[in-house]
Amino acid sequence: MIYSHPAALSALDWFFEILAVAALIFEGFAFVDALRRPAQAFVAVSKQTKPLWLIITGVATVIGLGTAASGSFAVVGILSVVAFVAAAIYVTDVRPKVKDFRGSGSGSNMGPYGPW
Repeated sequence: MIYSHPAALSALDWFFEILAVAALIFEGFAFVDALRRPAQAFVAVSKQTKPLWLIITGVATVIGLGTAASGSFAVVGILSVVAFVAAAIYVTDVRPKVKDFRGSGSGSNMGPYGPW
């Protein structure tokens, strides 16, 4: 659907566009967070592998970008919902576990708040 003027958008169209942009931000956050976490954390907490989560959250972000850029939820439909759910699974289930992961570090000189 092509509009000649932004005022031609209905309130519902604006609502879905704002929802698509919010979903894109959430999916982008999940992808960037997965990039920042150490690879061994994912395996150590039994949450698949970092490359797999990077693919899942990366594809979700690309789908979210396509939805937000198209201005129409109908373009990708159910894929945008699946993309959001995938990012939500990462943020609610995987992220808390890998975030709390503490590697072995440099050995026995590690205290509860860092090196002695």
